[in-house]
Amino acid sequence: MLGVDGLTLDRDERAFLREADPWGFILFARNVETPDQLRRLTADLRETVGRDAVVMTDQEGGRVQRLRSPHWTDWPAAMDSAADGARAVELRHRLMGQELRAVGIDADAAPCLDIADEATHPFLRNRCFGSDAATVARMGRAAADGLLAAGVLPIVKHMPGHGRTRVDSHHDLPILDVELDELDDSDFAPFRALADLPIGMTAHIRLTRLDDRPATASPAAIALIRDRIGFGGLLMSDDIGMNALTGTPGDRAAAAIAAGCDLVLACNLTRAEFAAVAAAAGMMSGPAIERAAAALARRGPPDQAEATALRAELDSLTA
Repeated sequence: MLGVDGLTLDRDERAFLREADPWGFILFARNVETPDQLRRLTADLRETVGRDAVVMTDQEGGRVQRLRSPHWTDWPAAMDSAADGARAVELRHRLMGQELRAVGIDADAAPCLDIADEATHPFLRNRCFGSDAATVARMGRAAADGLLAAGVLPIVKHMPGHGRTRVDSHHDLPILDVELDELDDSDFAPFRALADLPIGMTAHIRLTRLDDRPATASPAAIALIRDRIGFGGLLMSDDIGMNALTGTPGDRAAAAIAAGCDLVLACNLTRAEFAAVAAAAGMMSGPAIERAAAALARRGPPDQAEATALRAELDSLTA
């Protein structure tokens, strides 16, 4: 999954993407200006690779949303949304999904199933739906149901659970020094409850009871996600450009694939680094192809429900 440079594709970028042939694309604020521009960009991305490739973004609400006013809704953060109840969470994510699908975006890096506590790092805390596993699982399910109803694939994150860590993985490697049995009924539980969802994203955190590697590059951590948590869907890394990881982007991509990730997410790299990532990740094969096909099969058509009716119900719940 690769990022792109700007609001449009030039000839060189088209040629690179055609050769690299990523499974899909991720868009950021640098790629977003108006609905018409964004529809052209998503159509051009798919035309470039010659198929209906997945185009994703981060549209959680709060600080983390790439599509904003005046053209799109400014949604509340997950923790604030959860205060209004599961139905409000579902409606918000259905409306959010409608906005995304209308401009050609059909996957969202949400819901965040990490569990917050009082010391959760500020980069993450209000992106969590709550401070207990049951609430997070219930609200996460509502969010995922809303996105799926709108024809948008939810991407659950950050497996196997980032909430207890005290460091921002954009800058350093968070360490989770907790017995696995203790994590079973807390950090792992929301992911286990939503293990049927089509796509998941790893956390760049180190579980000391497993090994000395970030989960993204740890065969033991990926096995835990598959076996102990029971997630059978398509598994992508978090952004390999984050400083929790070490080595070159190519090294990081190779380590993630070797550990058992199906996809490498590369967001903010140079063209040469993107090329190195594509080469190191290689082409999907075996079970990854099957999981990718199963994920795509969950990508429904655009929602035909009237947004005005959905917003009226949402307003009645939040008045």
